[in-house]
Amino acid sequence: MKIDIDELSPVQRKVRVELPVETVSSEFSRAYKNLGQRVRVKGFRTGKIPKTVLQGIYGDEVKGDVRSHLVEESLGEVIREKGLQIVSRPEVEADDLSEDGVFSFSAVFEVKPEIVVNDYLGIQVERVKLSISDEQVEEALQRLQEGHARLEPVSERDVVQKGDFVTLDFEGAIDGKPFAGGKGENYALEVGAGHALPQFEEAVVGLKVSERQNVQVNYPESYPNKEIAGKAVDFFLVVREIKQKVLPSLDDEFAKDHGECASLNELKERIRGRLADELKRYQDEELKEKIISRLIEAHSFATPPSMVERQTRYLMERYQTQVQNQASSEGGDTAPMEEARKTLEARAMRQVQATLLVERIAQLEKIEISDKEVQERIDHLARAAGERAKTVREIYTRPDPRDDLRSQLVFDRTVAFLLERAKIKDVDLPPSKVDEQAEKS
Repeated sequence: MKIDIDELSPVQRKVRVELPVETVSSEFSRAYKNLGQRVRVKGFRTGKIPKTVLQGIYGDEVKGDVRSHLVEESLGEVIREKGLQIVSRPEVEADDLSEDGVFSFSAVFEVKPEIVVNDYLGIQVERVKLSISDEQVEEALQRLQEGHARLEPVSERDVVQKGDFVTLDFEGAIDGKPFAGGKGENYALEVGAGHALPQFEEAVVGLKVSERQNVQVNYPESYPNKEIAGKAVDFFLVVREIKQKVLPSLDDEFAKDHGECASLNELKERIRGRLADELKRYQDEELKEKIISRLIEAHSFATPPSMVERQTRYLMERYQTQVQNQASSEGGDTAPMEEARKTLEARAMRQVQATLLVERIAQLEKIEISDKEVQERIDHLARAAGERAKTVREIYTRPDPRDDLRSQLVFDRTVAFLLERAKIKDVDLPPSKVDEQAEKS
């Protein structure tokens, strides 16, 4: 086998392969022998069909199979022998194929770039000094209180107010005609919470229980449901029940019942500790992003277009899912697909650059993930998936998803390795940010 490799660019190679007559003839003989064992031809016993007969019936099919097999086997051998890290589907051009001649073909494909990584240990990054305030603890305590609130029927009034939880029936019509999704029974709504169209929620305020009332709601032009976007919809509403949220008292009993603490003060300290842990995780993730940015800024290398395109497609699929989910909720503007693709393409480029850099560092530092660790991660994902656990396990029985998971785990461990060895400088929050923080408190 003769091999020539041309470097078309830092990330593109062209391989030319010439296979001798002996290899070609041997492959044809193998193909016809296998064919003769599995086909039936009238007048001949299976396995005893003359080659000339098979050539007359299946010649073109065999030639195509032989060509594919020769290309696949020899190209795979070249890639393994030369250590080429191929990242795209090869574009193959093959010469004519005959049983008594040499066979030549060429293949163009992309490979990972050769990256020389320097000064990746001790990267200098800044971490803003942050602490958990009493106000943040109180806000978290209030969220816990809200989470254990009860809904109790309102008996002292029968008119809906903002903040009420109501159950209602509704029927909508446009110019007297009903429309899809315009009818509902026992619909639960927290009035003023923004879970429904604001105009609809405002129309519910002031309604009386058990009275059938008519209200008109003007839908905005941007509303996802084009059938009713920009139109006035007449709704017949009947409020069935009004409930109010009743919060439990914040005292030692609350701490015992809902925080497993002996006192309210102990619960607050536990909340402070949890918030501190969350803050550290957030800061660590921010530092990791800064480290990756420093690496990308310090290293210039060609990025395989096919890797960027694959990652862009993945991000676009996620974006389209997000758009669909948003369209099924109440409104929400999204960027046009063309504009979104430009943004996501830039993000994909950064992600591919980060992957290649971190992968190279992992090779230099011999950072690996064992089969046991991969399986432990799969078990964790399956437990978190609940009813979909079986599906998750089935997905990771396949080589590609399992390899992708291993690569992600190697990436995470390598970035954590870099963070442990980074030079971190704690700095004060800039005055403008301090003001912003105070406004949020």
